[in-house]
Amino acid sequence: MDVRTSIRLVKLALMSLMGVLVVNASAGQILIENVALIDGKGGTPVPNSWVLVDGDRIEKISLRKIAVSDNVVRLDGTEHYLIPGLMDMHIHLTGSIEVTPEGLIVKKDRKKGIRALHSYLYAGVTSVYDAGNVPDYILKLREDERNGVVVGPRIFATGGIVTYPGSHGGNSFATLVDSWPEAIPALNAHIARSPDVLKLTYEERGWGARPMIPILPLDLMQKIISHYNDAGIRTTVHTSSEYRARQAIFAGVDTLAHPIIQGPVSEKFVRLMKAKRIPMVSTLTIGENYSRLAEHPEYLDEPLYRDTLTGAEIEELKTVKRKEYQERKWTWWMKIMTTIAQENVRLINDGGGVIVAGTDQTTGPALHRELELMADAGIPASDIIRIATFNGAVFLGKQAELGSIEVGKIADMVLLAADPTKDIRNTKQIVQVIKAGNIVDRSKLDLPVNH
Repeated sequence: MDVRTSIRLVKLALMSLMGVLVVNASAGQILIENVALIDGKGGTPVPNSWVLVDGDRIEKISLRKIAVSDNVVRLDGTEHYLIPGLMDMHIHLTGSIEVTPEGLIVKKDRKKGIRALHSYLYAGVTSVYDAGNVPDYILKLREDERNGVVVGPRIFATGGIVTYPGSHGGNSFATLVDSWPEAIPALNAHIARSPDVLKLTYEERGWGARPMIPILPLDLMQKIISHYNDAGIRTTVHTSSEYRARQAIFAGVDTLAHPIIQGPVSEKFVRLMKAKRIPMVSTLTIGENYSRLAEHPEYLDEPLYRDTLTGAEIEELKTVKRKEYQERKWTWWMKIMTTIAQENVRLINDGGGVIVAGTDQTTGPALHRELELMADAGIPASDIIRIATFNGAVFLGKQAELGSIEVGKIADMVLLAADPTKDIRNTKQIVQVIKAGNIVDRSKLDLPVNH
């Protein structure tokens, strides 16, 4: 050991005794100083934490001051709270289709889709999973986001879903299969497009109390799941009843795309969800969305909605869309079913199951409403943070890389001005959004707040 090395080690030891943690610093680093750290795995805030980001990774976490060079970007976390980036694990990104009386018309309005992606980042959502869309549209946006061409949350996508002819979601851009092994070439063509998760539908009513439709045969679904798992691809399935969810679980599905909405879950099902640890996505917002607009349109005056929706969009929602929802029986059926789903989600979470946050919608503010509905159901705020962060990574099978604030993980984080473990609504008190070690300039996103 030479003299210079010995002197350096002595200095390090002395500084360590003084409560200063010294690390090498270089360009591209961010230091969040003196923050209350909420790691996303269910714990309480850890005050006076220091978090060093190097490149796109979390380099150091310490309860002692981290000394770095002058060129490191510093964020003062005093009286602030740091959580992992939020994750919405069920969206259908807008801009690809238009719903008309004649059916679905492919539009591919890329600008509209990018603005929706910006709304997610603005709202602190750093990862989304698109659970079914026009493949060319969503997969191109996924490619462009990963290559840095498009600013947005990291996009995980199914592309087109796989289902039985005439079944739920069996539209022109789905892969329709009705026999085995004849289905293999079509499935391989879908696999060749590298879906992040396969989405299936196993539902004879579509979603709730709609008229009867054909359902994917159970043995065929089992073969499809096995085929995708053999290709290294996880699977999720649309169901709405405990009976169909149970069948899908024992057919080998990896996750459930929705909660049970058709009735209260049984104690056996709660125990099954604990034993199997099958992630179940919450999607409470999509059902409550109708009655909320019909009865309480004033929610659209909240800052997060005004910042991300244009005045014209808000006006149309408050007038045309509200009237439409008020006149639909579906609205009031879903209002009742939402309370059932809320209780089912709470029971499964309390019973040790894995609940994952997802909205089945297409804007950042919707995720915050999802979290509020979980809180209203009686789920503790610390659990909800885990549900909206770490459990999302579990859903994707990427918990080694994403979902929590731990050394070595990708630096997706949100700095908040208030404690979300005291009130989950504080997740809207956003100070900074960091994605892959980069501070998002929210003032430059293509949103109404910036025009």
